[in-house]
Amino acid sequence: MPSFLRDRSAHAAVTNTELFFDLVYVFAITQMTSRLVHEPTWTNAAQTALLLAMVWSAWVYTAWVTNWLDPDQSTNRVMLLLVMLASLVMSAGIPQSLGEHDGPDRGLWVAGAWAAMQIGRTAYVVWVTRGNALQANFLRILSWCAVSGSLVLIGGFVHGPGRAWLWLAAVVIDVVGGFSQFWTPWLGRSETSEWTIDGGHFAERCQLFMIIALGESVVATGSSLADSEDPDALLWFAFIGAFVAIVALFWLYFDRFAEAGSKAIGSSSDPGKMASEYHYIHPLMVAGLILAAAGNESVLQDPGHLATGGISWFVGGGVALFLIGHALYLRLIGNTQIVPHLVAATVLVILAAVGGHLTALTVGVLSLVVMLSLLVSSYALNRRR
Repeated sequence: MPSFLRDRSAHAAVTNTELFFDLVYVFAITQMTSRLVHEPTWTNAAQTALLLAMVWSAWVYTAWVTNWLDPDQSTNRVMLLLVMLASLVMSAGIPQSLGEHDGPDRGLWVAGAWAAMQIGRTAYVVWVTRGNALQANFLRILSWCAVSGSLVLIGGFVHGPGRAWLWLAAVVIDVVGGFSQFWTPWLGRSETSEWTIDGGHFAERCQLFMIIALGESVVATGSSLADSEDPDALLWFAFIGAFVAIVALFWLYFDRFAEAGSKAIGSSSDPGKMASEYHYIHPLMVAGLILAAAGNESVLQDPGHLATGGISWFVGGGVALFLIGHALYLRLIGNTQIVPHLVAATVLVILAAVGGHLTALTVGVLSLVVMLSLLVSSYALNRRR
């Protein structure tokens, strides 16, 4: 019988197959950003958050699986490519998935693909881990995925608000399943000590998804400049400011703290428990980056106009959400210097609340000043440690 599991004698490196798989999620992030730019409303923001939760669960469950299974083993690779295909279908359906936009209803695309991924991937792992202690864990996960996947699939056939409520229920079940350690009748619950993952690999996978989300900001910013027929000085100023803001977000996450996170989870006595917290903290930062990308694109469309219609919340609120997630991440890896993050997030929320009376460019510049101030203070505080 061929070995489907990774060789644990060395660090589990991220493979080219995993990097190729991630390409689909570049498209998924772009689709969600486009939804926000085209309809900057609270209702659409809530719906996009729901879709992000579904996209994240599809991706992160696969990241867990590839921590144990060898992605370059032929049968495993075929499974990943099938999940990739389903992810592409799901991503294609995102703009019309909740029936609120013009065009055909694509809810069944998202529902069918998501259910197929969550149930099919887990069932596959149950099959290839027979005779291994991991199988009991994935049997429990399969039970929970069968319930959440069924709700999502039923929602695909429902029109109106009922679909969103069914999908939200499925997301809640996913979250409850993780927090309950997938307690299942007759099977009990999984212990995090049984999740014998390679912590460094899981941290690196999360870092790569952050790069995907940051990449969307780069694409949105560059596309806005490219679409401008005759950019004036104001637009060039806004463009440079947007780029500096992206760099600041990158710097906050990757300067020292990403490596520190990899070391912390890699050396943890219970890496499974720590990875489960990574699982829930990182989508907060991803959501902030998506909002910020939508904000950058909206500012560059017309930097001189008032930041109404949710634009100020995309710019200021998106960065604030990222900073809150990053503060939780810092606490997780043992860094207690998070007060500047919380102060900056508070200032940005206030800016977002009053930003509708300011121009889009002004909101963007003030948000950038807050980020740069945080970078300087964070660097000074952590240099003393």
